[in-house]
Amino acid sequence: MMAKNTVCLWYDGTAEEAARFYAETFPDSSVRAVRRAPGDYPAGKEGNVLTVEFTVMGIPCIGLNGGPAFTPDEAFSFQVATDDQAETDRLWNAIIDNGGQASACGWCKDKWGLSWQITPRALIEAFTDPDRAAAKRAFDAMMTMSKIDIAKIEKARRG
Repeated sequence: MMAKNTVCLWYDGTAEEAARFYAETFPDSSVRAVRRAPGDYPAGKEGNVLTVEFTVMGIPCIGLNGGPAFTPDEAFSFQVATDDQAETDRLWNAIIDNGGQASACGWCKDKWGLSWQITPRALIEAFTDPDRAAAKRAFDAMMTMSKIDIAKIEKARRG
C-alpha cells in the first residue's frame, strides 16, 4: 500500500537507476515497485519506466521519469545524520565516486542533481554547545570544509 505522504522526485528517464543506487548505498532503503507507462506520454513511450516506488532511509519516495523540463536544486535535500567519520566518509564517497559533486559544509549532489547533506551528529552537537564561543569555533571550522572532518570540528570546538 502506498504511503499517505510520499516525496516525489523528478528524473529525466533515470528514476530506476537512482532508486537502485540509493537502495544499495543507504541503510533502510529499498526499491519497492517499478511501474511502466500504459501509453505514450510527453517524456516517453508506452512500456517505459514511468515511476519507481522506493524508500531512502525509511522515507517513502516516488521517482517520476518526467523528462528534462525540471531539474532538482538545493531547495530540497536529504540530510543524513552520521554517527562517525567512517560512516560520513562512506556515504560522501559513495555519492561523489558515483558521478556526484562536492559542495560546501557537508553538502554534495548526486549524479542526478539531488542534494545531500552528510551531517555528522558531532557537528550538530558542536553547534548546540552551551558554550557559544565553542559553537562558533566549530561553525567557523565547518565553513572551510567540503566533506565534514569530525576531528577538526572537535578540535575547533575545544579551542
